[in-house]
Amino acid sequence: MSLSVLGIITDREVPDAMLTSNEVDAYPENDPPAAFEIAEAFGQGSIFEQRNGYYFDPISPNVPTLPDGWQQRLIVRQLDNGVRLKFIDPNDAAISKYARGDLKDLQWIDEGLRASVLSMATIGYRFRETTFLDDERERVREQISADAKRLGYFAP
Repeated sequence: MSLSVLGIITDREVPDAMLTSNEVDAYPENDPPAAFEIAEAFGQGSIFEQRNGYYFDPISPNVPTLPDGWQQRLIVRQLDNGVRLKFIDPNDAAISKYARGDLKDLQWIDEGLRASVLSMATIGYRFRETTFLDDERERVREQISADAKRLGYFAP
């Protein structure tokens, strides 16, 4: 999800720190289980990764914690070769990253907020529209509030 900002890269400057991932989290829209077959050829440790420096990381569309309506906010980009890519809105990706809570994810969010690639107001709204697992909600709420305070935003 870190590379979700590639969907908006033509619209604004994106900090390098938000583009450093070598994982392309993805699944084929019409056949999500096929993602694991694709990973055999293009996944971590593949010849493709060795040649290109990045790899296909298969995910399920049902696994990430995302706000309601994320599918309607997908950013579509058409490549010259006819391949159509859909990127998760970066503010939606931020919610999932808050839920995951890894340091690299929190740094990604911090960079995005500082560069105005992400919106604290939008993240706050999307937080309210998200169903979290178990005890994630309170932890995420506290992290969003702490980030808002640290960066001088009103806490959502």
